[in-house]
Formats: sequence, structure tokens, C-alpha cells
Amino acid sequence: MNKNLLSIAIIILAVSIVFVNLWKPSATEEAKKNNSDEEITNMEDIPGADLSEVQEGNPAPDFELTTLEGEKMKLSDYKGKKIILNFWATWCPPCKAEMPHMQEFYEKNSDEIEILAVNLTNVDKGQDAIKGFVEEYGLTFEIPLDEEGMIGMQYQAFTIPTSYVIDSNGIIQKKVVGPMDEEMMKDLTENIH
Repeated sequence: MNKNLLSIAIIILAVSIVFVNLWKPSATEEAKKNNSDEEITNMEDIPGADLSEVQEGNPAPDFELTTLEGEKMKLSDYKGKKIILNFWATWCPPCKAEMPHMQEFYEKNSDEIEILAVNLTNVDKGQDAIKGFVEEYGLTFEIPLDEEGMIGMQYQAFTIPTSYVIDSNGIIQKKVVGPMDEEMMKDLTENIH
């Protein structure tokens, strides 16, 4: 009789477990739902994380940074010119490969195209390293310093180099992730106004 009683208790327990699991969502499903809601909320709270803001066809968000020479500059100061807005760091091998091409392109086209090479200073090796890099590569275009990383975040420079081609009206025409060569820069800027 004890075996029968034990069997009945086990069956009742099993039925109860099945009933509870069917009647109420599992704790892991509930936790997943809460975590995904939390992730969305957290993402919305990150300044500059509005991923729809910086897209081709949208106006390039204005910003103000200090250049390597210590002067304040705004993106809007260059309205009326085509712009290549580039995000880079001194330790980045593809950035090192891209910079000579960028300098050559700038020397040939600086009358109509501006290059703003924003250094992600918050993840770089300091201003001395940046100055040494600029001297080594003979760079003559503007080097704004993103010391807090906010502009890089806003412009989604999660992989570097990342560049934006902006037309003379301040509209983003193209986003390029990865290094560009001189020919590519020419092709990207040739047919925009």
C-alpha cells in the first residue's frame, strides 16, 4: 500500500508541475522578456545611439570639437563644401593604410572637398601619439579630437576607419566602413553636389 501511495503522490506532483508550467510562463521566458525590454530602454538612454539619425539621405548632425591645433571647429562651418568625415585612431592598421591615400586626395581636391579626420581620442594613445602620427604621414587636413567619444558614438564609428561622404548641403550621401583609397574617394565624391 505504501508503494501505491508513493506512486499516486509522484503522479500528482508531476501533474502539478505540468499544470504550473502551462498555466504561467516559465521564469526564464519572463527573464528574457524583461532583459530585452531593459536592453531597448538602455539603448535609448545612450546619448548618440539613435541609429536612425545618421543614415544616408539624412542631414549630418552638427558637432563642435577642438582640433589638434587647439581651435574650435563645427561641422556646419564647412557647409557649402563636400566633406569626407573620417573617424580613426593611431593604432588602427587600416587607418594607417588609408591616410596616405586621403592626403593625396586632399592635396588634389582641397579647393572643393574638405577632409575632417576625427581622431577617437578617448580610445587612442594621447595627443603626443596623434601629433607624431600626423607628422609621420604629413597630414594637412583638419584633425578634430573626439576626447569624450560622443561624436564617434553618434556617428556609429564602432569599426574604424569609418567615413561619411557629405554633400555641400550637409546631407549624408554615403557611409563607408573600412579603409578607402584615392580612387574610391574620387568615385564617391565625383557625382555629388
